[in-house]
Amino acid sequence: MSAAPHRHPVGIDELLERVRTGYRRVEAREAYDTARTGEALLVDIRYAALRERDGLIPGAVVVERNELEWRLDPRGSHRLPEATGHDLRIVLICNEGYASSLAAVSLHQLGLHRATDLVGGFQSWRSAGLPVTPSGA
Repeated sequence: MSAAPHRHPVGIDELLERVRTGYRRVEAREAYDTARTGEALLVDIRYAALRERDGLIPGAVVVERNELEWRLDPRGSHRLPEATGHDLRIVLICNEGYASSLAAVSLHQLGLHRATDLVGGFQSWRSAGLPVTPSGA
């Protein structure tokens, strides 16, 4: 049994650049507008400490990154009610728009071909003056 050939290792910046060429990312205003009209599901993948510190996006579903694939796979036994099909438009939101890019690619591998992420993450949402509610409110 021969070993698999070694691939040239890449750094995280190069990996992010590569994966982001596979889909179109969205800006905060577009994410807000598509969520308001029901065209997209906003999914906040930030961990609890960041949500508690910075607040929540009204209407966004909170699914921490380590549960994302299980909760959004339309064929999964642990899916959310919102995970209605592979055509669902999903906008992933992390803190600054890095982890969400890798997460979007993971959802693409599950067949969720309209998954994307928010450029700049939650911080760009807040900077754009879009609605945020305090955690626990």
